[in-house]
Amino acid sequence: MTEMEKLRAGLAYNYVDPELNAQKHRAIRLCEELNAVSDADGEAKEEVIRRLFGSAGEKPRVLSDFHCDAGENIHVGDRFLANYNVTILDRAEVHIGDNVLLAPGVLITTVNHAMNAAERRENICVAMPVVLGDDVWVGGNATILPGVHIGNNVIVAAGAVVNRDVPDNCLVAGVPARVIRTLD
Repeated sequence: MTEMEKLRAGLAYNYVDPELNAQKHRAIRLCEELNAVSDADGEAKEEVIRRLFGSAGEKPRVLSDFHCDAGENIHVGDRFLANYNVTILDRAEVHIGDNVLLAPGVLITTVNHAMNAAERRENICVAMPVVLGDDVWVGGNATILPGVHIGNNVIVAAGAVVNRDVPDNCLVAGVPARVIRTLD
């Protein structure tokens, strides 16, 4: 298996691989292009977003400075907003629903380095997909960790670290994040 095939199968892979590096370099170039476009120029921004992301619904907005690992693994629904300084480490797929708001400083990561030091020295990682449902608001500087599925109509409080799945219709907060209350 290639390293890309291992990654897509959810297996440990070596991230210093020519195919993976080419994917990352493409994302770096497109993120630089995206960040160079004025946030006031919505049409030009949207054109770059559509080249960077795997798919995007109506009216995607991504403000500067945005960073990602692959770009093509990010799939967003209608009316998506990534506010300032958002990072999505999308080695695995990231699926984001409609009407999702990411506040400044949000980190969504699909990748974990190996727990074993010898494997880390060999550049070994594992990636797991992340899913955010519809009508999700992720507060400033919150972190969504690999493998997490967040339901519909969820608010993730500022600074929360989400390390497990979140059901529909709730507010989560804390480190690690836990359900604080249900929402209408």
